[in-house]
Amino acid sequence: MLTRLACAFARLSDWSQEKTLSESARKRSERWVFFIALTSFFVHLALIGLNYLGIFGNNSIDLLSDPIVAIYTPFSFILVYEVYLLIYFLPASITQYIAKQYEIITLIVIRRIFKDISDLELTANWFQNKESLQFTYDIFTTLLLFALLFVFYLLMKKASRPQIKAPDAALSQFITIKKHLSVLLVPVFLILALFSFGTWVMDMVQFDNELSAPGGNLNNVFFDDFFTVLILADVLLLLFSFVHRQSFAKVIRNSGFIISTVMLKLSFSATGLLNISLIVGAVFFGVCILFLYNQYERLSLDADLPNTLSGS
Repeated sequence: MLTRLACAFARLSDWSQEKTLSESARKRSERWVFFIALTSFFVHLALIGLNYLGIFGNNSIDLLSDPIVAIYTPFSFILVYEVYLLIYFLPASITQYIAKQYEIITLIVIRRIFKDISDLELTANWFQNKESLQFTYDIFTTLLLFALLFVFYLLMKKASRPQIKAPDAALSQFITIKKHLSVLLVPVFLILALFSFGTWVMDMVQFDNELSAPGGNLNNVFFDDFFTVLILADVLLLLFSFVHRQSFAKVIRNSGFIISTVMLKLSFSATGLLNISLIVGAVFFGVCILFLYNQYERLSLDADLPNTLSGS
């Protein structure tokens, strides 16, 4: 009975992966996201124009205050696509999966710039204004994150050595587990997105303004909860990787990536410099972990020890 259930789950998982996480599904999703992002941009611009004409009364709505803010909407859909790519790359590479987390947090910071740009005041007291300070922090944070991502990808490239031996049974099993986990993350992602958006809309209807609603920071909608799910997924990957191959360096690397994800999660509960420090600190910590992991692997290769980079 258990064997039949396992076979049925495997077939369902393979079918789901083909429909949602295959190369054709990725290209199809890319086209749809481009169309939706472009359409949403013009719709948002139209709503801003109607707001200028007084159609919505005298209510002050941040998202309809400035045409530049319209960039916020297509950026939101680009972020949704980045979340999909994060799940898409999970079976292939854990480091690529972590890199996508860093890309997502960078895009969240950039999106925040476009939303908060309408609150800027071009005065001589620039550094005494809270919104202007946040804008300045975000500008420099974006540069730092972009540079750290560049270093992270360089380290990934150095870690990607050609495989001499065919994957063993344990590695194949670990890759299969990652595929099943990515398939499970797809419906979780969709349900969480719908729930987060629905909750935010209900709060907006009740409180009439996203800033006065409880937990109403629009920049944190969905992603605060999603990073909690990522932490749980990272812990599962750590446990399965330990069973797959008991490499000290790999356990430390994956544990470090979990710490990095936790720091990103905590950043959503912070503001100002603390928020920036947690984000930059999380990505910097991940870069250092990957650098040290590469040194351990190079030491193992020099000593003619088995290469444990398979399935990284």
